[in-house]
Amino acid sequence: MRREFAVWCQAPGTEEGENQASGRVSGAPGWNAPAQAAESPSAALRRRDLCSRGIRLAGKMRADVVDLLDAYVSTIRPVRRSYYDPPSAPGKGGVWPGPVQLLRQLLCGPWAPWGCGCLLPVLTWSVLAPLRVPTVPVKNLTGSSPVNPALAGITGILMSAAGLPVCLTRPPKLVLHPPPVSKSEIQSIPGISHSCRKTTKKQAKKGKTPEEVLKKYLQKVRHPPDEDCTICMERLSAPSGYKGPQPAIKPDLVGKLVKCSHVFHLHCLVAMYNNGNKDGSLQCPTCKTIYGVKTGTQPPGKMEYHIIPHALPGHADCKTIRIIYNIPPGVQGPEHPNPGKSFTARGFPRHCYLPDSEKGRKVLKLLLVAWDRRLIFAIGTSSTTGESDTVIWNEIHHKTEFGSNLTGHGYPDINYLDNVLAELAAQGITEESLAQEKD
Repeated sequence: MRREFAVWCQAPGTEEGENQASGRVSGAPGWNAPAQAAESPSAALRRRDLCSRGIRLAGKMRADVVDLLDAYVSTIRPVRRSYYDPPSAPGKGGVWPGPVQLLRQLLCGPWAPWGCGCLLPVLTWSVLAPLRVPTVPVKNLTGSSPVNPALAGITGILMSAAGLPVCLTRPPKLVLHPPPVSKSEIQSIPGISHSCRKTTKKQAKKGKTPEEVLKKYLQKVRHPPDEDCTICMERLSAPSGYKGPQPAIKPDLVGKLVKCSHVFHLHCLVAMYNNGNKDGSLQCPTCKTIYGVKTGTQPPGKMEYHIIPHALPGHADCKTIRIIYNIPPGVQGPEHPNPGKSFTARGFPRHCYLPDSEKGRKVLKLLLVAWDRRLIFAIGTSSTTGESDTVIWNEIHHKTEFGSNLTGHGYPDINYLDNVLAELAAQGITEESLAQEKD
């Protein structure tokens, strides 16, 4: 095993090194082993020691090498080969395992070079499918740390030994912002007045009690069905199981929502409304159907929007709509989780991007409605940093990468516009909302 591994560690310029460079494998079927040149005992000892160290290092780094091989496999399509199999029907073909899959098995199996033997030298070009040369990104390829470059070198040696072409490259860079744009290049968006929206503190709607709000969306049920109330999980035929502050309504009354026909205790619905935003709207806890106009708890801020003369990846036929959100830190109001406590606003101003297409402009118009209804942001706990009492996104996804898609928040993404339209609809914002805003 060490004898075979040493052939591939031989320095270029020697006869064995030339065999390595030309792709010939010592001891492999179809090739004659080169004549061994005489060497001094000390040179042979150094060579064996070098090979032993390489094998031990490769064994320690096996998991990392396998990860790189998985990345290599992801860049290659499986190759279907037709082969003769008498029991099978004429014309049938089979899928041969790819060379990288074979190498991965060699790295993980009991015959690996750090196990009981080595089969790498017997892999020759006769069993390799014609492949394009894929690129495998390696972090810190030319950096100060020797770990990743050493890993890349060992992986290259193993792949070369099996006759696998590979090109190790640096990973792509994150591109968050477009090239610099002058003020003269920024354009307003046709069909949309102004280029900035501001929100102020919530103006509470007065004069309507929870009972008055629910009357608009409910029908009383005299004979409740034999099922559970999905709010308190008690039977509808029994009184409500809600144990909090008791609303001024009988606990055994039952009502049905007029649009979706889901049935609940009136007692439970009043309690749910009192624990919410109290904005005159109601959302079914079962199917999320919205009754009335839903508003949120977004803190005060500013939204800017305009066109810049650069194209997004996947949208080369149009310019780009840039949205800039800016929310300063402040103090939480009565509608927020911790009234009177300060909140932070990290990462502002936040830049987001849409293609300047017909559908992109439609999304922008609906986002403006969502901004006016205070549904873009909320105050809560960040899912990325774990910080509480901070401004967070509120279930309407935005694209914050301009020229890349490394984090999943960039382009190209052919489904994004449709997905964000569905998320806006889930907040009660549709094309009908545009007509309501005009009225």
